[in-house]
Amino acid sequence: MTVAATEISRPRGPARLALAGIILVIAAVWLGPEVLGGEGPSDWAREFPTTNFDLHSIPFDEIDSDGAVRDSIPPIHEPQFVSVAEADIGPLEPVLSIGIDGDFRAYPLRILLWHEIVNDVVGGVPVLVSYCPLCNSGVVFDRRLDGQVLQFGNTGRLRHFDMVMYDLETESWWQQFLGEALIGDLTGQQLKPLPARLESFENFATRAPDGVLLVPNVKAARAYGTTPYGGMDSTPLPPSISRLRYPYDLPVDIDPRARVIVVGEEAWTMAFLREAGVAERDGLRLTWEAGQNSIHDHRVIAEGRDVGNVIVQRQTANGLEDVPYDVSFAFAFAAFVPDGVIHQE
Repeated sequence: MTVAATEISRPRGPARLALAGIILVIAAVWLGPEVLGGEGPSDWAREFPTTNFDLHSIPFDEIDSDGAVRDSIPPIHEPQFVSVAEADIGPLEPVLSIGIDGDFRAYPLRILLWHEIVNDVVGGVPVLVSYCPLCNSGVVFDRRLDGQVLQFGNTGRLRHFDMVMYDLETESWWQQFLGEALIGDLTGQQLKPLPARLESFENFATRAPDGVLLVPNVKAARAYGTTPYGGMDSTPLPPSISRLRYPYDLPVDIDPRARVIVVGEEAWTMAFLREAGVAERDGLRLTWEAGQNSIHDHRVIAEGRDVGNVIVQRQTANGLEDVPYDVSFAFAFAAFVPDGVIHQE
């Protein structure tokens, strides 16, 4: 990783089982999913009988499990929306938004953190809206590949704390952060990322007043508006625990859970951009403004601390145009772009 020069009684029966489950979850959160034990193709084949496990680009031992299984984190295949005017959401709550051919849609993180995947069509383009709350990576991809439209689900597995997806057509496994197939017939194939913004609902409503907002298919299905990840980005970890949980090559002055803005093989720390307001490099223009809740702070998302809004654009003959970017935790960038550069000034 290169850093650019200056970021009392024992429980019995079901109660005992429940306590054991809680302990496993806590261990996975603080020490990593690998504490739950390894799996391999012989285990996965029971859930994915048509996956070609003979083709893979990574060692199988890089795939971890925290107890989730195929689609136990349920993807959304038939998304439902309401107009901006009908929306019932905090003004500063984060949404992952995209606009294609005048069709503007926003996908609140209050929903994505429970479902992680939305298969949709925006402006006639089949898209995959993906979000992994463990590494804060949110990317929108084009679902078309070599003339075929793919549909995506969740394997329930992780790699470097990032969701591993699968496509229903071939049951190949895909890395969410990269949009790259890791296992199966499509190994090595890459999905095309699309320009999207991680912004507050208020900002989206201002720039797209005729846009729509994703709402739950079943409102009572999850505790929408709350997050199980409270304190994840605001509770200090002892250095020994941090090194154990995030064994990635990062500068000592960058917390693994610090937000970075990722564009290709480069990243800018949110701390730097927040202080600078604007950063420009090789035709790229990154801007920061206040007013977006973190989903990793307070249990109630609308009360989360302000992490700000980022826009990334490139100067073209037609003026500034949005480009694909991601606002992830620094450890994810270090894990998936090990030769990348982090700018801190």
